[in-house]
Amino acid sequence: MHSFFVTGTDTGAGKTFASSSVLHALRGRGLRAVGMKPVASGCERTVDGWRNEDALALLAASDPRPAYADLNPYALPAPLAPEIAAREAGVVLALPPIVDAFQRLRAQADVVVVEGVGGWAAPLSASLDQVDLVRALRLPVVLVVGMRLGCLNHARLTARAIRADGAELIGWIASEVDPEMARRDENFELLKARIDAPCWGRLMHAASADPAVGAGRLVLPG
Repeated sequence: MHSFFVTGTDTGAGKTFASSSVLHALRGRGLRAVGMKPVASGCERTVDGWRNEDALALLAASDPRPAYADLNPYALPAPLAPEIAAREAGVVLALPPIVDAFQRLRAQADVVVVEGVGGWAAPLSASLDQVDLVRALRLPVVLVVGMRLGCLNHARLTARAIRADGAELIGWIASEVDPEMARRDENFELLKARIDAPCWGRLMHAASADPAVGAGRLVLPG
């Protein structure tokens, strides 16, 4: 198991819970596993600086616990698309600080789970897409599919876009974000038949969900 990038079919697909569950599963194998959220918009000011809820969840699921500034190099205050949030904060997003932070994380862990922003095609800046980050870090991709009406279309389009961009899709996770979704099992089976990558598991996503419990619902390769 090597480091990889986690993307989603859309904002709210459950990337953070899936990434945290994967971190617990990797730690259960005796691996040193740390999370990374290179760019996070929607942060709160604390005595330690700007902090993002998703990044803190990844930090809590990591062992060893890295420096927050390495786990989340760009913490943008406004809960907006990164390009807009960065402009509002007077920040120019660039790859070198992210790559440097990733290398520091990689030096202290066996696996780094890098969580993206929103869906695959969500831009980071006017000149920077998430695929540019994936290329710079040389990472394969895991797709989190938010299980809700429309997920078949979103999942197939995202998987197609990942491969069209030249990235490697190594797996996907079903994230059951809508407990009222009709025919969940049937939709899941349709996705399994249409996504040309192994399914790593199904996760029930809820505000009170425990990623340590979620880890038990995952079957990771290797």
